[in-house]
Amino acid sequence: MTHLSIDERIAQAGLPPLPRRVWAEIDEEALAGNVAAVRELIGSSVELSAVVKADAYGHGLIPVGRVFEGAGANRLCVAGIDEATALRAAGISLPILILFPIPAADVARAAAQRFEIVASDASTTAATLAAWRETAPPAGTELSVHLEVETGLARGGFKPEAVADAARQISATPGVRLAGLWSHLARSEDPAATDAQVAAFEAASGAVQDAGLELPPRHMCATGGLFAGRAPLYEGVRIGLGLYGLMPNEFPVGAGQRSAVEKLRPAMAVKCRPLRVETFAAGTPVSYGGLWRAPRESRIATLPIGYGDGWVRAYSPLAAALVRGVKAPLVGSIAMDAVMADVTDIGDVGLDDELVLIGAQDGSEIVTNELARLRTTIPWEVVTSMAYRLPRVYHAGPVLKGLRTLAGEARVGSSAG
Repeated sequence: MTHLSIDERIAQAGLPPLPRRVWAEIDEEALAGNVAAVRELIGSSVELSAVVKADAYGHGLIPVGRVFEGAGANRLCVAGIDEATALRAAGISLPILILFPIPAADVARAAAQRFEIVASDASTTAATLAAWRETAPPAGTELSVHLEVETGLARGGFKPEAVADAARQISATPGVRLAGLWSHLARSEDPAATDAQVAAFEAASGAVQDAGLELPPRHMCATGGLFAGRAPLYEGVRIGLGLYGLMPNEFPVGAGQRSAVEKLRPAMAVKCRPLRVETFAAGTPVSYGGLWRAPRESRIATLPIGYGDGWVRAYSPLAAALVRGVKAPLVGSIAMDAVMADVTDIGDVGLDDELVLIGAQDGSEIVTNELARLRTTIPWEVVTSMAYRLPRVYHAGPVLKGLRTLAGEARVGSSAG
């Protein structure tokens, strides 16, 4: 069977052409499979909240939100009301939890759109409840609030001794429902730190019950907490990184969680085709500053990706790209829109060759964790920093499903600008 280029596949699918010779491929089949792997681990009685903040970790807020909804997530989690609004406008009907406090002026809109909000500190919570009382919401409209407990992250939440009073204030406000009690692990790989946070959370839970209030559903575990296996699942988990098929670097996965981790598949690949391939004499300086000089006569491919796309300068000088299954070193300074690859040892590489910067090709692979180590960061940052302007091509296995560019989103069988 003839191997079709990305342009030919896109044309056959009836999608608009790519605006550039670089793109990220997002595997919707892998995303759905990752949801299934997590669901198998947590069981049917534990709610799965899928985290899609920051453009779904760079994978695309709306397309990924749709996949997670269809795959059986119980809720989506975002960072701000703008992300929640975009999801709802796209027709996604799942409950949406906004993980950081929203402006008090938006509280009525949040309730009308069935967004769930958080109470994370005394002053903001008081302002939110006051704004709610002043709106005189229509009968039957309910504001759902998840009360955050400060257990050791030192980022947000009420200290355990203040949780019961906050819960009383929320529950006593007409039309407001205490919908959740939650916290977030700071060092899920550290047993002692996790135990201390769980103990603090249990104390807060007990205080709510001692105050005569019904204990709402609780959620504490994110990807690390779930796969370390050291914290209770409670009634729900909030999973981000794992649903994209990624894990923290050198993470100590629990024995009972290993089979689930082995089923996760990375959903993002980044690919391109060269803008130019040219031969240069030994000693020729390449890219800004001439920091790299050809040590011999060299063939240099100019790739159309740079720090403007999230391919950061910290990847130089150790990153590579796969071409014909062989790693070609990326050389010279990374520019805003371009980086160069030394393809001297890889045959007659031309403009039609496809290079892989993240992903697999012909039995070789460049993984996100490898890039994270190069820039001394975490895999979350690698995928999330992929710029919005980088085109996303959505597929399920070999079947193209859609495309997102700066011009808008298009799906096979329909189009949206």
